[in-house]
Amino acid sequence: MSSTLVTGIGELVTNSYPHPVDNYSAQQDPTSAGGSNGASDSLGLLHDAAFVIDEGRIAWLGPANSAPACDEQISVDGRAIIPGFVDSHAHLAFAGDRAAEFAARMAGTPYTAGGIRTTVAATRAADDDHLRANIRRLVTEMARQGTTTVECKTGYGLTLEDELRAIRLARTECDATTLLGAHVVPAEFADRRSEYVQLVAGPMIEACAPYADYVDVFCERGAFDEAETRTILTAAKAHGLKIRLHANQLGLGPGVQLAVEFGAASADHCTYLDEKDIEALAGSTTVATLLPGVEFSTRSPYPDARRLIEAGATVALASDCNPGSCYTSSMPFCIALAVRELRMTPAEALLAATRGGAQALNREDVGHLGIGARADFAVLDAPSYLHLAYRPGVPLVHSTWKNGREIARVGPPFQ
Repeated sequence: MSSTLVTGIGELVTNSYPHPVDNYSAQQDPTSAGGSNGASDSLGLLHDAAFVIDEGRIAWLGPANSAPACDEQISVDGRAIIPGFVDSHAHLAFAGDRAAEFAARMAGTPYTAGGIRTTVAATRAADDDHLRANIRRLVTEMARQGTTTVECKTGYGLTLEDELRAIRLARTECDATTLLGAHVVPAEFADRRSEYVQLVAGPMIEACAPYADYVDVFCERGAFDEAETRTILTAAKAHGLKIRLHANQLGLGPGVQLAVEFGAASADHCTYLDEKDIEALAGSTTVATLLPGVEFSTRSPYPDARRLIEAGATVALASDCNPGSCYTSSMPFCIALAVRELRMTPAEALLAATRGGAQALNREDVGHLGIGARADFAVLDAPSYLHLAYRPGVPLVHSTWKNGREIARVGPPFQ
């Protein structure tokens, strides 16, 4: 494979700790605040920088005037480059939509998560080609907005056969897969809850384990209680699967404490937290993944990212792209919401959407652009990453690169 020099970079966000290049000082970001996502608050900002891609990874990084000769050269004409977004929470294996439910919610009907069953019916009725095409469509849509790593959950089949086909399809299209058979109890098991829990904890996990990286449970009122969640997570760990958990979205509950107890990679939503929850997250390796698009789409209270960050918890941002409570695939939109509504600084939000998401997926090779990292990055039609929050709703991603190859382009060709 030939080497490629990327130069003409106005501002390069590396997210690397320590700074990625000897004798080349990265600039401290003046918008940073204490305590988030790593040993320091620096984004590892470099100006007048360049980097070399070789075999899909960052092979060299430093001042543009010291760049080595390469087989190819690309100039981004003064644009900013950031690590590709790592979307660590998405539900893409579904059919249909719930636009009417959204309209009703905007007219005053509260969100209860009951509409999941509407999507279950549509998903069960869809064939494999339809489901695969929908996953692929959304992954492509995400790539156009700078996302290079995508986690995909099941949870809209709720039979062994439908969850198995969903996880198989997700495995072919996404970077990480999560079995969410415990999304809600399907209607046919309404009077036999314990039987459904045993189905998930037994045959479903066993059948899906070869295709799944994680097992997740919607541990909330109206979904699965503490005892049911514990049964399913115990079975997942017995099969060697890692844990993520929907926790504390609809109210205070046991979700965060269970996530920490089971060593979950992430506790997701974290909208309602008491002091013990925050202390538990801050004292663990479990990432608090915040999903502000959900609160925007359901008119619910936003999580308090400031308390988590100041306590020392690791925070990630993700889209929660799904047809019911948050049908957005835009990580830039989630960054803008995080800055405006979660009281995160622009630097904290970008770190959470990149390096934080990588930590939530147990990945060390993405979410940053240090030497040896995957060459996953987004080129912005802007001079600085600050514009992601400064110009909300504007399509600022010029092009997206994964493993050193362009996978999406919105802007004009480089000169």
